[in-house]
Amino acid sequence: MRAETLTRIGLRTIALGYLGLLLAFPVGYILYETFAPGVGAVWDSVTTPAAISAFWLTLTVTAIAVPLNTVLGVLTALSLVRGRLGRSRARPLIEAVLDLPFAVSPVVVGLALVLVYGRTGWFGDELATAGIQVIFSLPGMVIATVFVCLPFVAREVMPVLREIGDEQEQAAATLGATRWQAFRRITVPSIRWGIAYGVVLSTARAVGEFGAVSVVSGKIGGETITLPLLVEQRYQNFDLAGAYAASALLAVLALGTLLALTLVNPRKDH
Repeated sequence: MRAETLTRIGLRTIALGYLGLLLAFPVGYILYETFAPGVGAVWDSVTTPAAISAFWLTLTVTAIAVPLNTVLGVLTALSLVRGRLGRSRARPLIEAVLDLPFAVSPVVVGLALVLVYGRTGWFGDELATAGIQVIFSLPGMVIATVFVCLPFVAREVMPVLREIGDEQEQAAATLGATRWQAFRRITVPSIRWGIAYGVVLSTARAVGEFGAVSVVSGKIGGETITLPLLVEQRYQNFDLAGAYAASALLAVLALGTLLALTLVNPRKDH
């Protein structure tokens, strides 16, 4: 066997072993511990009022945050690649701000939102007078989730926009198409898979977000506890079986997202 073949096999073995130790083994262990007490016990754990409330709240936050993040991400990508922002000197600064959620701890994000929208924050008095509660309620959780998911769609769409160029849009404009028609019929079909992958990454992050949501939610039972917060609550209460069951439910949501992407993304011919 040639040295190149041995090297290739060795590198693959190391990579697979690394993934196994880092991902497959921990997830497999959680699933094992989840179903160790039996399927009935797992079902009872995930159908309690607290678990059902956390499940639907997680879906609600995700269903609001991901579409908002998708729209904002596409607009940001278009502005930085096709708009004047892409040619301005402020572009590096704007891209740095876009990547800020990658560099800042989610806990710091949650604290910043409390300082801005809390009762003693910058807009606390105005919001309280208007009867609007942001912190310790759904709006604050959505804002925190949108912030931590902000870069994903934009960073997936921007390289695609650079690769396809704007020649097709210019040709459509010469034929009398409006900007909206060119965007809907040419730009969106060209960047759809970039949007799809950005949505998957945003969904995964939104479903599993813990730090920022933990700060702004207040952890009010039955009202502002999402599935990740429920896992922590049950673990701290020494309900290991319940924590494992909630973790498995999170894993099912993540796998469902990946499966949905696989179903809508047919295999391309090479």
